[in-house]
Amino acid sequence: WEFVFEFDKKFAHLIIEKGSVTVNGTSLTCFNVTDNNFTVAIIPYTFEHTNIKTVEAGSIVNIEFDMIGKYISRISAVKKDA
Repeated sequence: WEFVFEFDKKFAHLIIEKGSVTVNGTSLTCFNVTDNNFTVAIIPYTFEHTNIKTVEAGSIVNIEFDMIGKYISRISAVKKDA
């Protein structure tokens, strides 16, 4: 299965092509990243053994962006202020 998730553009700097993203607690690899959405591919095992199978079009999900992106963003912000 492929799922496309939309997010607020203010988070675009935290997500990259083939980077990690967590959706409702399930760590996934994202692709087709734009400034406000990304796609993930779900294999049958993940679909059957996680809560991703309960996600329907229009569902609100919890998205956590990759920690490396957060660190880079923070370092960049601190350097600008220095």
